[in-house]
This record gives sequence, C-alpha cells and structure tokens, in this order.
Amino acid sequence: MKAMCDRFLPSKCSSSTADEKSDKSPLNGWTVIVNTASSMASGAIRRFQDRVLGPSRTGIPSTTSEICLLGVSYKISEGESSEEADAGCVLDAFRQDFSSLILMTYRRGFEPIGDTTYTSDVGWGCMLRSSQMLFAQALMIQRLGRSWRRKDSERPEEEYLESLELFGDSEASAFSIHNLILAGESYGLAAGSWVGPYAVCRSWESLTRKKREETDVKDHSCSMAVHIVSGSEDGERGGAPILCIEDVNKTCLEYSEGETEWTSVLLLVPLVLGLDKVNPRYIPSLIATFSFPQSLGILGGKPGASTYIVGVQEDKGFYLDPHDVQQVVTVNKETQDVDTSSYHCNTLRYVPLESLDPSLALGFYCRDKDDFDDFCIRATKLAGESNGAPLFTVTQSHRAGDLGIAETSSVASSAEISGGEHEDDWQLL
Repeated sequence: MKAMCDRFLPSKCSSSTADEKSDKSPLNGWTVIVNTASSMASGAIRRFQDRVLGPSRTGIPSTTSEICLLGVSYKISEGESSEEADAGCVLDAFRQDFSSLILMTYRRGFEPIGDTTYTSDVGWGCMLRSSQMLFAQALMIQRLGRSWRRKDSERPEEEYLESLELFGDSEASAFSIHNLILAGESYGLAAGSWVGPYAVCRSWESLTRKKREETDVKDHSCSMAVHIVSGSEDGERGGAPILCIEDVNKTCLEYSEGETEWTSVLLLVPLVLGLDKVNPRYIPSLIATFSFPQSLGILGGKPGASTYIVGVQEDKGFYLDPHDVQQVVTVNKETQDVDTSSYHCNTLRYVPLESLDPSLALGFYCRDKDDFDDFCIRATKLAGESNGAPLFTVTQSHRAGDLGIAETSSVASSAEISGGEHEDDWQLL
C-alpha cells in the first residue's frame, strides 16, 4: 500500500529547492530568503507553483454559470437570489462568502517543530496547511454556522478567535502543524517532507483521537469525531471506498465514550481517481459534491503543490492557496484587536478540475444524525447516477454483498449500487 501511494508523493513541495532532512542544518536557501525578504520568497514560490498548477487564473470564469461554494449555490444567471437579497448582488455575496473562509498559509518564525530546527514550513507544508483549512472550516461551521460571514467593521466573535487559536503555530495549539506532524509520524509525516492526502487524513484522525483522550468531553476543543471512508477491512477488494453507517455510528459512540450514540462527525474520503490525472468520468461527481450542504471541499492539486478547493463553476475549481509566506500571528480571545486578515483571502483563484492530480481527498461535515442521514441519501443518489464510476458507495453494514458491493443504506433509496464495474482506474489506498 505504501509503495503504491508513494507513486504520487514527491519528497518536497514544488517550491522547494533542496532535499533536506529534518535533523540537518539550520538554514537552507528558502529559509534565508524567507527571513530576509518574505515578499520575494512569496513571488518565487508563486512562480514555482505556476509551473505545476499552470499560470494563476484569477477572477470568475463565467458571469452566467451557477457557482457552488461548500454547499451554498450562487445562481448568478438569475440575478439576485431571494436568499442573498440583503447582501447585494449575488456576485458580491459570493465574494463575501469566499473571503470569510479560513486561509492557512506557510508561516515563518514559529518555535521549532519537535527536535528539529524548522521554524518555517516554506517549501514542504502545503498539504498540512490545506488540511488545516478544511478542518478549520468544519470547526467554524460547528461553532458559528455555515452562514457566518466576516465583518471588518465589527469586533470578532469569541468563537472565531478561539477557532483560530487552535491552529496557532506552536505545540500549545491543539491543531498546529507541530501536533499534526507528531500525531502522523506513523503515516510518514515529518518536518521537511511532503505527504499525500491519505496520510494527512489518517493523521487528523489520530490527532483528534489523541486530543479527545487528553481532555474531558465537555471541555474538548473539538467536539466532533473524525471518520475515514476507505475500502473494505481486508483492503483487497479494490473499487470505490465504502461508507458504512454502522462504522460511523461506532466512531461516534467511541468518541463520546458511550455518552451518546451520535456526535458531530467529519468524514474524510481519500481517493485515487486515475493514474496520471483524474479520469474525466469522475469529474461530474466531484462537481456534484459541492452542492451537498455537508460539503467541505477537496484537498487536491498537483504533486508537490497542494491546495484547498472550496467551490466549482462548470469544470473549474475555486481554491485557497497555502503557498504565500506570512509571519506568525498570535491569536486568542483575549486579544480581540489582533489583525486576522492573514487568515483570509480576497483573491479568487481557479484551476481546471481535469488538471488535478488523481490523489485527493473529499471532506464532509455532518452536524447530527439527521444531517448524516441526509448526506447518505444524497451520496447514494449520486453513486447511482455515476454510470458505474462512483466516488464512494454507502452501506448499512458489511454483512451483505460480495466483491465489496454491500447493501445500500436503509435511509437511502432501495436501488442497489454496483461498485464492481469499471475499476481499472482505481488504486488501493
């Protein structure tokens, strides 16, 4: 499994210039540039990234096509929608929504990671930062709701500042890259090394479990379970990953230590949708997931240049880019006058979905059991309309079916979903 996944994993992000080890020398070329001229470093990184993702495409590709941004639809072809009337025109509402999403980028000047000398993640931390963005968005929805928007003219909410504080760049912050790397050591995470979506998803699972064990449920910084949607238990069947409802219920029960049968849950679905590039037949399904109210977008990009894809329009994906270099900022609820602008982005960037690397991960946040049931209905319907190429399937349990095809969810339609056809482009995770 590791050897197969490693096909998609370079040792560095595309902006890196040397192959260094975490226990080696203090400063490499990138660190010198960052410490002496941050803006120059950002420009150089951008040029390297453009070689991988292609020249930056900014703005809105179409002024008439519908946009879906993490479950919210902006139908710009119809002018103002009734839901966004009080926010002005639909495009302005979309831009406000986009700029309210949490941005995590390369940082410099933080305390060393573990026993290493790394005080910056420039050149290698883009996947970690992308995953932080997805996780932070789940926390923001949980604490403030999907309709929350950032307002510069008002004092920031305490829940907002508390959420950002969890992602500070030190071991004291629960979800810092320091703690993520420590929790993911068994999956190959290490300071100075680039990792893929599967490893980082498993690392978040380990980190949230660890933090849950360290604190009381009521005082826990993240009151949601993390569940990885993967293939069969024996890992030998191939085909689309299977979301087993009984497994998710077990995850929630264990997370709450038996206090409740259901908790909020973050579903992470690592996928490999082809060999050298995403197979075109999966793109319609990828686009459709952004219409799900539970959508948290995609961790994806190109090898060595991870991004966080948060929305789609036609066959283009809007993304937040972690490759800018910024100074460390200390955020907490006691410092309400702190400048949090570095955690947000006003520049709309997009990339053709067909150009993405096939190794990626989907994220979904389900607030409660009813929300999860709604997600299962939508996911089952999408799989049934996928023409034999589902992103993943839904089943009530592992007890029925063969070759990885289990009975479909009891909360969904009664039609059977076959995951046994067209498996040539799938790779085992």
